[in-house]
Amino acid sequence: MLKSLSIANYALIDQLLMQPGVGLSMITGETGAGKSIMLGAVGMLLGNRADTKVLLHEDKKCVIEGVFEIGNYGLTKFFESEDLDYDATCIVRREISPSGKSRSFINDTPVLLETLKILGAKLMDVHSQHDTLQLGSGEYQLGLIDAFAQTSSETKEYKSNFRTYKAAQKKFEALQQRAIELKKEADFNAFQLEELSALGLREGEQHELESSQEILENAEEIKLRMNEMLHLLQDEEVGVLNGMTQLNNGMQALSKLAHVYEELRTRFQSLLIELQDIEETLGDEESAVEVDFEKLEHTRDRLSRIYQLQKKHGLATVEELMALEKELAEKVFEVQNLDEVLQITAKELELAQENLFDSGLKLQKKRISCFKVFSKELEILLSGLGMENAKIEFEHKSISPNLSGIDEIEILFSANKGSAPQPLKKVASGGEFSRLLFAIKYLMADKMALPTLIFDEIDSGISGEVALKMVGMMQDISKNHQVICITHLPQVAGKGDVHFFVYKDNSSAKTISKIKLLNREERIEELAKMIAGVSPSASALESAKELLR
Repeated sequence: MLKSLSIANYALIDQLLMQPGVGLSMITGETGAGKSIMLGAVGMLLGNRADTKVLLHEDKKCVIEGVFEIGNYGLTKFFESEDLDYDATCIVRREISPSGKSRSFINDTPVLLETLKILGAKLMDVHSQHDTLQLGSGEYQLGLIDAFAQTSSETKEYKSNFRTYKAAQKKFEALQQRAIELKKEADFNAFQLEELSALGLREGEQHELESSQEILENAEEIKLRMNEMLHLLQDEEVGVLNGMTQLNNGMQALSKLAHVYEELRTRFQSLLIELQDIEETLGDEESAVEVDFEKLEHTRDRLSRIYQLQKKHGLATVEELMALEKELAEKVFEVQNLDEVLQITAKELELAQENLFDSGLKLQKKRISCFKVFSKELEILLSGLGMENAKIEFEHKSISPNLSGIDEIEILFSANKGSAPQPLKKVASGGEFSRLLFAIKYLMADKMALPTLIFDEIDSGISGEVALKMVGMMQDISKNHQVICITHLPQVAGKGDVHFFVYKDNSSAKTISKIKLLNREERIEELAKMIAGVSPSASALESAKELLR
C-alpha cells in the first residue's frame, strides 16, 4: 500500500506531498492542472526513463519518493535475491540531476533501473484509457488465464520440468558435438598415445638420463682425473694424507705442551677427517665410473626420443609429457565408451521430455477448463458497464514447449451484436478497451497481487449510469486493495473515501501544480463545481451533498 508520495521539482510541481487513503482515493482538478503530471512522476518511480526536460528548475535535482507498506506482499525473497535490506516499510526513490543523470534507490540502497521496474510492478498497477498495448499481448493474456485458473502449482511443476528438459537437451547436444570432435581426432589421439606409452616414461627420468649421459661421455677423462687425485692423496712419499697425518701428530704434541693450542688441534683434526672422507668417496666414485659405450648409446637414444616428443608437443619436461599421455588416454577411453554414454544421455533427455509434456498437458487442461467461466463472468461485468452485447471468446492452439507452457492463447472480443469476435488489437476502440481492461482487473484483483491500483480517467466517454456501476466496482476492489482514481465525473468522485484536488498556483513567477486533501465542505464545493461550473447553484450544491450521501 502506498502510504505517501512526494514529488519535488518535476514538470509543474515544485513540492507536492500526497498521502492516499487505505481504500478508495479520488483525485480531481481542472484540465492541465497536473493530474497527468502526477501519473508521469509515479511512472518514473516505477522505473520509466526520464531526462532533464522534467525539471521545473533546471539548476536543481528532481526527487520522487514513495513510501510503501509491503509486509503482506511476500517480497522477502526478492529483496534477498537483489541483496537489499528488507523492511515492512519500503522507501523507493528516484532522482534526476541537472546533468541528466538518473539514480534509483530502494531503502537508500542504489539499484539498477531494471530492479526498480521489477519491484514497481509488484507495488502498483497503473491503468489509463490509453494503456491498451499490455492487454493485446499474448503473454499478458496467458498470465490472466493462469491467475484466474489458479495454476500456480501446475505452472511451478511445468517450469521445473522445462528447466530440467533444457538442461538435458543442452547436455545431449554438447555430448553429440563432443562425439563428432573426438571421433575426428580418435585415430590421431590413439597414435599419439601409443607413441608416448611406448616410451614408458617415469617421473624424474630426464634428469637422471642427462646426468648419466654426461658421466658416460667423459668416463675415461673422469677416471684419469680421479686416479691422479687419489695418487696425490694416497702416495706414501708425496701423498697429502700421509703429510696431513704427520701434521696431526705435531698438533697433538703441541696441544699437550700448551692447552691454548687445543682448539687449533681440534680444527685440524676435523679437516683431516673430512679429507679422509673425500678420499674414500673419491675411490668409490672412481670404481663406479665405467667406460660403457653401449650404455652411452642407449642413453643418448632414449634422450633423443624424449627431446623429439617434447619438441613435437611444445613441452619442456617428462612430467608434462606424462600429463599429456594421461589426457590422451582419457580421450581414447571416452571415445571407446561414447556410444554408451550417448545412449544414457538420450534416455535422460527422453524422460525429461515426457515429464515436460505430461506437466504441459496438465497445465493446458486447467487453462482450457476456465475459458467458459472466465468469458461468462467478463461478459456479465461488461454488460453492467454498458456493453450489453459484448462477446468474449478464447482462441487456443498447442505450440512447441517454452517457459510459459505449450499454449498460445488469444482473447477474442466483440462489442457489438452480430460482429464476430476478433483479436483485441484489431477490434476494440479506446473506450471499449478501457472498460474491458477495467472489468478484467476487477475480476483479477484478488487473484493477481495488485496491491495499489491507479485508474486514470477510465470513465471518459461513458454515461453517468455506467460510471456509477464502475465506481461501485472500484469500491468493491478497495475493500481489499488500495485504489486511486483520477476522474472528471462528479458521480465517481463523490464515492471516494477521500478526495484530493489538484490545482494551479499562479502566485509566483512560475505556474506550479499543487494538491490538497479536501474536507467535507470543500468536497461539496468541488463536486458542485464539477456539476454546474465555477459558480455552482444551490441545486448543484444539494446534488453534491446527495452524491456524498
